[in-house]
Amino acid sequence: MKLYKSDSNKMIAGVCGGVGEFFGIDATIIRIIWAFLALIFGSDILLYIICAILIPKKQ
Repeated sequence: MKLYKSDSNKMIAGVCGGVGEFFGIDATIIRIIWAFLALIFGSDILLYIICAILIPKKQ
């Protein structure tokens, strides 16, 4: 199984939805964790942008 951006479960680019589908976790939990880490460390916003560019869309 490969990691893809989600087409059906996306808010911005589908990264959190794709990560949630990959691990079998609700995407809302991934979004909460990602937002929490972004508030604490600040670098997660840059990481999200990089993931949005590098993770392919499902064909």
